[in-house]
Amino acid sequence: MTEIRRAIGLLGLDRTRLTRSIVAGSATQASALFLAALAAWLIARAWEMPPVLDLTVAVVTVRALGIGRGIFRYLERLASHDVALRGSTTARATLYRILARGNPAAVTASRRGDLVSRTGSDVDTVAAVVVRAIVPMAVAVVASVVAVVLLTLVVPAAGLVLLIGVVVCGVVVPLLVARGAARAERESVEADAVLTERVVTVVDHAPELLVAGRLDRELDEVRAAADRRTEATDRSAAVSAFGPVAPPLAAGLTVLCSILVGAAVYANGGLSAPAFAVAVLFPLAALEAAAAVPEAAVALVRARAAAGRVVALVDAAGTDDTRIDGGTDAAGPVGEAGVSATADRPVATPELRARGLRAAWPGGPGGMEVDIDLAPGDRLVVVGPSGAGKSALLATLAGLLAPAAGTVTLDGHAIDDLDPHAVRRDVVYFAEDAHLFETTVLENLRVARGDLDTAEAERALRDVGLGTWLDGLADGLDTVLVGGAAAVSAGQRRRLLLARALISPARILLLDEPTEHLDDADGLRLQRALLDPRSGVVDRDRTVVVAGHRDPDREDRVLEVHPAARSVDEPAVEGVPTRAQQPAGHPA
Repeated sequence: MTEIRRAIGLLGLDRTRLTRSIVAGSATQASALFLAALAAWLIARAWEMPPVLDLTVAVVTVRALGIGRGIFRYLERLASHDVALRGSTTARATLYRILARGNPAAVTASRRGDLVSRTGSDVDTVAAVVVRAIVPMAVAVVASVVAVVLLTLVVPAAGLVLLIGVVVCGVVVPLLVARGAARAERESVEADAVLTERVVTVVDHAPELLVAGRLDRELDEVRAAADRRTEATDRSAAVSAFGPVAPPLAAGLTVLCSILVGAAVYANGGLSAPAFAVAVLFPLAALEAAAAVPEAAVALVRARAAAGRVVALVDAAGTDDTRIDGGTDAAGPVGEAGVSATADRPVATPELRARGLRAAWPGGPGGMEVDIDLAPGDRLVVVGPSGAGKSALLATLAGLLAPAAGTVTLDGHAIDDLDPHAVRRDVVYFAEDAHLFETTVLENLRVARGDLDTAEAERALRDVGLGTWLDGLADGLDTVLVGGAAAVSAGQRRRLLLARALISPARILLLDEPTEHLDDADGLRLQRALLDPRSGVVDRDRTVVVAGHRDPDREDRVLEVHPAARSVDEPAVEGVPTRAQQPAGHPA
């Protein structure tokens, strides 16, 4: 249960609000208990035909308890859902901070669909444990203890019967249900991960798949994965169905035993008629709270599985989640790619070296072995066909991927041994699918450097060929990109992201396909400007590595990479992952 305790810790639960929800839930069950007892007494007492005035107080109390039960139930739902929703928001924000500040391999080594599931539905599942498990179980304990004590005071033998019924309904049945639910949950999660992975592949690469003639095949795979997910869900539902069925059966047996015990005591003159009615009907209300425990156990099992996946992501990031407080660290707010938004620019460009380096995405084949020496101000062009490992090589040089073989050093220190945040202050990796936010053009650039002024921002945009576009914007740099990337064309998006990389304080720029989506002439012109120290686009002493398909036809150093043998039988389609799925957001 260590994982679920750690994951619940990410929720930052407000104990006061949680206590209120438990108190309100307990008050709801107490109202139900006393309502059942009083109603049973009232029915039996009315059978004895006493004066009407003797029943007036009981009738009014029954009405008050009925109203109070509804009010307390509403307050409990309001309080528990408030705690859960606040917790999910806090946990998700905390998780994002952990991933931003921690080891970037936690993100780059994850499949996109899996990463979405862990930061999305898994966090929601952990947060839902408040409403579906913690509060119901706490209320069941309180209500069961009160019910057993009260019935024991009236009819000791009936109290013992109720205790047995509570143990069966609240302990034995939940354990059986939880065991089956754990097995079904594992199958369901595996099937869901495969389905998400297939759907993301089709959605992201539908045009390429259509051109390659593989779209129908991939859609068939999606349907097959959906069928397997449905079968897993059905098996899970069959296990879960036992939980709601068992408590009524246990309650029926408990009531039957209470009738037999109460009848024996009543026959011996040890009970009055009203007390006998209470002994018979009281267990029905008493077991109402315990009946929620099996479903709570299923929710706890699902939350435990989700918590394991969330905690594994936190551990992969290498960040102590107990110290994440929602503030900023000493280096200032962290922007995209971990670049400190307020950190001063480094005064010297570090040396970047690789020896016997083989780079590969997790689950994919390793690339060719390379040796690289990059001194301050060096320019290097990495060329090769799609699938040759250019993106993996740049990501490994940036410290975002662990080397499949060999070493990468930054100023003589192994990059794996350095603080990831410090590495990302020195090295910026320009990814093909970096995010554009639905905010102004200027703020999209300030993601890389928070102190960026308008003059520098405008110059960066003009350097990458967006001057005409900028002049045509009604509000200039203050124009809001409605819909983020949807507000610009693919080429404009590419140039805007490149401008963001150029204004970052990092001294080593690793640019992956910076001219993609541009025509050949513009792309070659821009690539030459990035590599030419005299162009003024990039400072002379900054190191630049450009990966792409175009040879700039200059005297720059060129590293030509070739695809390694594939680890799967299925041929790759350009830009489309094979079964060895690419990690989140990084094409092969």
